[in-house]
Amino acid sequence: MFAVPDNTLLRPENPALRHPVRVALEVAADRDRWRHLLRYDHDERFATLVSKDEQQEVWLMSWLPGQHTDLHDHAVASGAFTVVGGHLTEAVARRAPDGRPVTELHALSAGQSRVFGPGYVHEVRNDGPDPAISIHVYRDAGRAMRPYHLDPVDGPIRD
Repeated sequence: MFAVPDNTLLRPENPALRHPVRVALEVAADRDRWRHLLRYDHDERFATLVSKDEQQEVWLMSWLPGQHTDLHDHAVASGAFTVVGGHLTEAVARRAPDGRPVTELHALSAGQSRVFGPGYVHEVRNDGPDPAISIHVYRDAGRAMRPYHLDPVDGPIRD
């Protein structure tokens, strides 16, 4: 056993070093922080800003059945999202090492997260019969979205 000197200081955690998934999971777990912001929009996916500082933006999104994003990236931003309730599907578009286009599907349920970085092209959708809720964390460039389309030969191409 060892003794800790009385003058030892606990250095506070640097929020800039926390991984976006940890932030998303923490915010998702703190329902009192965002419950009053939650809405559902029958015409389009609902999104609202939960918090913002110099390092990141945290967004709450709700997805009614059939709602989705178009294929996009987030420019130079990196981040993560966590499903709070319901089910979402993420389709990631990329080129395989041999150059052919590939689309990977990831089925997500409550508590599951996905991470993204610059140039990560994806779409998110609610294919299920029930509403879904997610928390999204964006670093470096906020929630900017650049549209893409999927070419059957060349793969994801920025519009």
